[in-house]
Amino acid sequence: MAKRNLTRRQNWRIQKIQDERSERAGRRAELADEKLLGGDLGPEQEGLVIAHFGVQVDVEATQGAGTGTVRRCHMRANLPALVTGDRVVWRADNQAGGVIVAQLPRHSELYRPDHRGQLKPVAANVDRLVIVFAPLPTPHTNLIDRYLVAAEQSGLEPLLVLNKADLLDSGDFAHIRAWLDDYAALGYQTVCLSAGSGAGLDGLREALKDRISVFVGQSGVGKSSLINVLLPGVDLRVGALSEATAKGTHTTTTARLFHFPAGGDLIDSPGIREFGLTHITRQELLEGFIEFRPFLGLCRFRDCKHLHEPGCALLNAVDQGQITSHRMASYRHILATLAKE
Repeated sequence: MAKRNLTRRQNWRIQKIQDERSERAGRRAELADEKLLGGDLGPEQEGLVIAHFGVQVDVEATQGAGTGTVRRCHMRANLPALVTGDRVVWRADNQAGGVIVAQLPRHSELYRPDHRGQLKPVAANVDRLVIVFAPLPTPHTNLIDRYLVAAEQSGLEPLLVLNKADLLDSGDFAHIRAWLDDYAALGYQTVCLSAGSGAGLDGLREALKDRISVFVGQSGVGKSSLINVLLPGVDLRVGALSEATAKGTHTTTTARLFHFPAGGDLIDSPGIREFGLTHITRQELLEGFIEFRPFLGLCRFRDCKHLHEPGCALLNAVDQGQITSHRMASYRHILATLAKE
């Protein structure tokens, strides 16, 4: 994602806001430390961060008699930034709150760019990346491919979910079916469904069972609608498509974790239209396209850019139908944007 060019005044205002937030965070951290020193807290126990609100987080107790209860907790000053899905050690206070005293190791992290293009973690300890798209707003394979590369680099198992599948019969969306067939041929799991009619939801429920999943995708593709159907009673706000841009309106403002009754968790992340890959190298991008892997290192030239060089193993694979032309085009587009993000 390209960085915005900010005026001096805009930079000053951003820095002022950050300084004020840091000062407030410092005061809250001092209060948390005072509680610890005062000894008016309960014993240490493990918990799960289910929502994040700046310098405070909602922690669900995962052990003891209070398992399942949720408390709004402060964080100690020496702790790193926490995100939804983090497992922590915390202590309860006597006012329905608590203090987080330690962060437990993460086995995975999911990042996205902030408004300045800097990568920040938004979820931790995730197993599966659920990539949701729909006939409307218009999907782009390049964005889907960016999610897939991110999943590969983060060690997450991707699941492609086509929502609003009923629209496929009412418009010229044959190319979307072809996309799904191509992704399925690569070995990616795909699910077609409709949150409105309920068709195909059983397949999604089975795929999510006993997994920690995060939903990503363009705004307006129906992520919140799917969660409302999968978890009755959650009632997330649903944003309609903007008539002016045919893009979705953002309805989710913070990542939240929900439990499925049959087992497994779901993290709903803020709706984003772009996905940053600034942290990966060109080689990692190549390996993120899983069908490229058998051909890597087989080009005639060691420094092959896979654009038009003679003896390029990837270009030959495209000619032989072993790599689709749109996936190669997607790779080139992402490669061209890496330096700009």
